[in-house]
Formats: sequence, structure tokens, C-alpha cells
Amino acid sequence: MPDRLDAPLKVTGRARYGADHNFPGMAYGYLVLSTIAHGEIAAMDVASARNSPGVIGVYTPFEPLELRTPNSPIFGETWVPLQDKEVTYYGQPIGFVVAETFEQARDAAMLVRVAYHERFAPTSLLDNLDSAEDAAPVVSEDPPAITVLADGVESIEAALATSPVVVQATYRTATQNHAAMEPHSAVAVWESGEVTVYSGNQGAHLQAMELAAALDIDPAAVRAVNPFVGGAFGGKGRTSAPAFLAAATSRALGRPVKAALTREQVFTATAGRASTVQTVALGADRGGSLVAVRHDSVCSTPADRSFVEPTSHGTSREWYATPNLAISQKMVPLNIPPTTFMRAPGEAPGSFALESAMDELAVALDMDPIELRLRNNSIAPPGNDLQWSSKHLDECFRIGAARFGWADRSAHGHTDGDWLVGMGTATAMFPALRFPASVEVTLRADETAVVATSGADPGTGLLSVMALVGAESLDIPSGRVTPRLGDSVLPPGGLSGGSTATASVGSAIMIAAAKVLDDLQTLASAPGAPFEGLEVTYADGRVLAGGRTMTFGELLRALDRESVSATGSSAPGEELTKHSFSSFGAQFCEVRVHRWTREARVSRMLGVFDAGRIINQRMARSQIMGGMIWGVSAALHEGLEIERNGRMANGDFAGYLLPVNADIPDIDVRFVEYPDTLHNPVGAKGIGEIGTVGMAAAVANAVYNATGIRVRHIPIAIEDLLED
Repeated sequence: MPDRLDAPLKVTGRARYGADHNFPGMAYGYLVLSTIAHGEIAAMDVASARNSPGVIGVYTPFEPLELRTPNSPIFGETWVPLQDKEVTYYGQPIGFVVAETFEQARDAAMLVRVAYHERFAPTSLLDNLDSAEDAAPVVSEDPPAITVLADGVESIEAALATSPVVVQATYRTATQNHAAMEPHSAVAVWESGEVTVYSGNQGAHLQAMELAAALDIDPAAVRAVNPFVGGAFGGKGRTSAPAFLAAATSRALGRPVKAALTREQVFTATAGRASTVQTVALGADRGGSLVAVRHDSVCSTPADRSFVEPTSHGTSREWYATPNLAISQKMVPLNIPPTTFMRAPGEAPGSFALESAMDELAVALDMDPIELRLRNNSIAPPGNDLQWSSKHLDECFRIGAARFGWADRSAHGHTDGDWLVGMGTATAMFPALRFPASVEVTLRADETAVVATSGADPGTGLLSVMALVGAESLDIPSGRVTPRLGDSVLPPGGLSGGSTATASVGSAIMIAAAKVLDDLQTLASAPGAPFEGLEVTYADGRVLAGGRTMTFGELLRALDRESVSATGSSAPGEELTKHSFSSFGAQFCEVRVHRWTREARVSRMLGVFDAGRIINQRMARSQIMGGMIWGVSAALHEGLEIERNGRMANGDFAGYLLPVNADIPDIDVRFVEYPDTLHNPVGAKGIGEIGTVGMAAAVANAVYNATGIRVRHIPIAIEDLLED
């Protein structure tokens, strides 16, 4: 079996994504977007569009499609387009033109004329900090502010005031877009009152639930298919506007409909990462032990307040041992496109602030940054009695320091010709989570097995993981296991998000495999079976009893059965009352800043991670590399620029800067493998998101080491590195 089962299909172009599905009589839809950030649609003139060549239908809030607002157990309400005349951000879907060809739909959409009653639209986080309001972090019952104080300490301010060394600074991170290679798209086909929707999504079962609620039909009448997803990173967790519109239009027209966002539309008609402003204060004794940590965060949120980027709660609450801790999370509602989960939501931007502040504290103490971090290594989150189930962060730093040559680092960097060279480091942490998941395991008479769930593989390698864990659980070669996923008719596989897929689906596979092997042995010893009345065991793909063996395929053929199946389900449980769970890592970075041009380039990167058992080294390394690259992108390249009127100034791949091969050096990734079976039976913890955590701070810390210039916002531009 290849390391990645999907690799041959993808590199040869045979992998079929959502928009690759075509059907006879298919029509094409094109979205019309708003050109104001806040107001009400007064009128829409669609006559020219409707009379254009090939146009079949034009849908607006004045002539809407039949849709309702779904409310899912994970996401809550999901916004559905064209249901009212309110506009809350520039680039909001407000119309849908359907024609015989994509080009006809696109050209007709340009003819739609819209009149608005425009209202004031706040669009800048920095300009509206005074309107910040409390917000509970997403996916959590935590209050917006949490304080933990040692006995006798009256306040966090008092703890900071008595600290011998204090650093305090404000850090800013930019708005980002997921920028997945595959734009959001969907193809919808109705037949006999049932609809099949082909669309890239992070959970077919969840998408089917949302579509059924939106279409107001029985969930059994909806099938969502997404065998391949061209990148997601949190941006395809919810059902997209093209999927809602394609499904509703296909029902209205009685023919298949395809809808796909253009690259520019992806930047507004989906959702992105919030911008943040974070103030961190660290107090320590002169030996470097933390006395107090305060982390106050403010993030942008859309006008409906539907998402919060939990930067303080996702980092400072757990990362370091301190007797005194105060964190707060506020939000500023703005007329901007929706914000949502993006790779390491909270932890990625939060770590830039916390890990930059830790570097500043190390400088103030004249202490090695690694020594400072290890001195404050936590055995449990501050104020929490549940210790980490497994933590080897100290080993990550020791291995990383030796491998990266940290001992040769100078506190003031060094020069190499016209280049100023510096090293930086940072801690990385991301919660080890699990979602409920169900998997069906089938043993077949042809000596193969099928492992199936409705989850998704958005490029993470879950297909291959399923084959490997299935083979191990069934004690057969992995080449004889066929994994299936990305189809809502399969058992619900949860969401491929939160770095949960391997732990969630893998645990369910183990349970299902044990069940199907029990059933196989029961069949083998049943009356009339080859091992009637005997005590049957199983090993190496064979049943054994009475000195005889048969492969499971031989047994099934002898019983005249094509297969035997069992479904197993797994979910978080009692372990959550006994331990805290996280993946850990140490990030290292070398940056070169040109003495005259002030161009900054990353020249070396190393990440060492403690993420439990690694199922497939190549796929795990690839996941971490992708995250580290994303961290470099956030540090030096990536940031959406929102104009005062709410328009995206750089909402395309020409202006939205992303790193290319020339920007990224060879990346070194290492794992310290300690299977964590306290977390789940597989022993694996998440790796999909931790790779990006801390890397932006490591870059900024290396820039400071090279130049002596502390930049407290990302992305770092050439202008930030100009000397006075």
C-alpha cells in the first residue's frame, strides 16, 4: 500500500472533487454579491439579466428560493443566503443567476442592478476598540474573564506590582482567509424527491443534516458526497452558500445545478480568521519563575456575533505554571465577512502574543528563552487539578536545541555578509480532542475488508490512517483494507476538524473491528459451521480451533456469506474527568534580514512534537510541515486589508500574499513518540493544527534576535524593519 492511498489519484488528476461531477442537462449558477457593507436592499433590477442569453432563472431576496435556517448541534445557526434584504458585509451573497453555461450565468450576473438604503458600517477593529464587549470563547462554557490567584493575593495587578521583573506589550494579528486550493462549490441532483449534493466539506453527515434542515425535508432524503476535499482548514466545516443555492435551485428547476465561487468571491462569501489585539503582561522573579500572567484579548467578529477567536483562553490559560493568572476575551462586532474556525483557532494568533511576550521576558531577565520556558513548564493547567495525561515538552526542546544548534546562538544574532542572522523559538500546544464517531467494518469473502465512515479527508491522510488502523485491528495486511469516507449514507464520522480525526475515527475502528471479529468467531462455531461447538480464536486473518485454521474469507465462503459487518462508536467520556489532554511542540526558526533592503527570509525551520503515537510518519510530517509553512505565512506574508467601506483591498491571489517555494527552506520535523492511551485506545493525539502554533512568534523572535527590532504585529513588513 502506498503511504497515501489518495496520492496516485491526485497526482494523475483522477480524484473527483465536488465540482468535477457533471450530469446531463446541468445548469450553472453564479452568485451576485453586495457592494456595500451595511444596509438594506431597496431594489434589484434583474430584467437585463433575466433576458440575457441562456438564463434560466434569477433569484433574489425579492424572489427567493425556498430555504430555511438550519441549526446544528455543533455550529448553531448557519446563515442561508437570499432569505432577507439585510446586508451586513461587503461581498455578501444577495443574488443567484442560473444559466445554461457558466459563462452565460457570469455575464448575466454582471447586469444585475442593486439599490440600497445604506447605513454606517464599522469595519476596523483598531478604530472601534472602545465598543468591545464581553464574549465567551467559542466551543466552551468558559466565562469571558477568568482569574486564578494565590492565597493572600488580592488581584492580578497586585501580583504584577510585586513581581521583580515585568514585561507588558500589545500585539496584533491580521485578518486571514483560508485560501483553500479548491474554491467552495457544489453540484446538486434531485431524483424521486431525494437530493444528492457533491460538495467539498469537512463532514458529509453534518452537511447532510444542514441541507435537510434548510430544504425542510427528511434527512433520509439528503445525501452529501465529498470523497475528496481540496483543502479546508476549518473553512468548509459549515455548508457553503453554493451548496444551499445549488440544492434549492435544482429542486425549483427540476434539473442538476452546479455552483462554484470564483477566487475573489471566496474571500468574502465564505469566512475567515478574525483580527486580534492582545495585551500580555508577565511578571517573574529574578530566577525566571512566573509570578503572574495577564492576557487580555479583543477580536473582530461579524455583526451577528457568531464567532469568537479565543486567543487568551486558548493559550495563557494552560501553557505555563503560574500562581496568578487573569485572562479576558472581548469582541468588537463589525460589518465584515463572517469569521470562523481556521487552523488552530485561538492558539495560532494567541501564541504569537504569548510567545513573543515570553521572548521579551527572557531578554529582560538576560535568560535563555528555552530555559525560561522549561522553568515554567506546567504539569496541569493553572488552577486545574487535572494533570496532563502525557507531556514531554522538555524533551522536545532538548532534542530541538541540539539538532538546531541552539548552543551557538548569540543573544544579539550574528552577521553573514550583508545578512543579519537570528534564531527564535516558541512553544506550541494544541488541545488533544475527540469527537463522537461511528465506523462500519466489513469482512468480505474475497479476503478483503472495508472500513467506512461518513467523515472527510481534506488532504490530511485520513483514508490511509483508516486503512492502517483497520489492518492492525483486523490483523491483516493494510493492502487488503479498503477505506471509504466522504458519504453521508455511511455511519456518522463526525467532523474532520480540531485535529480529532485519527483519535476519533481510529478509536471507533478498533471497537468495530473487535465486534466484527467476535461475530466472525460466533459464526464459525455455530451449528452447521466448520468449527461447530468449538472454542474459536482469531489471529493473522484466520480463525483457529481444534487444530485447524481457515481464513475469514474461506469461512465466509463455506457459510455461503458474502460478508459480515459490525459498527463501532466512540466518543469522549470518563477520561475527561481524570486528565487534561494536549499535544506539545517546540518550534525553532532561523531568519536572515538583509542589512540594506531589510528583506526578511526564513533560512531554517525545525519543529519537534509530542503528539502521542504517530500512525504514518510521512503523512504526519507533511501535516506538520504545512502548519509550519502557514506560520511563516502569517508572520511575513498573509493579511487581508479591509477598506473603510468594507471592500477587500486584496481579496485575490494577486494581492493576498502567500509564501511560495522560494520563501520556504527545507523543514526539519521530528517526533518524540509516547502513545497516549489515556486519551484514546489508538494512543494518537492531534497533529493537524499544532504545526502552525508558535511558528509566527518564533519568526518574530528570530527577527528581533537578528536586528534588535521588536515587531509586535503580523505580518511583518519591510517598513517595520527600517532603522530610525
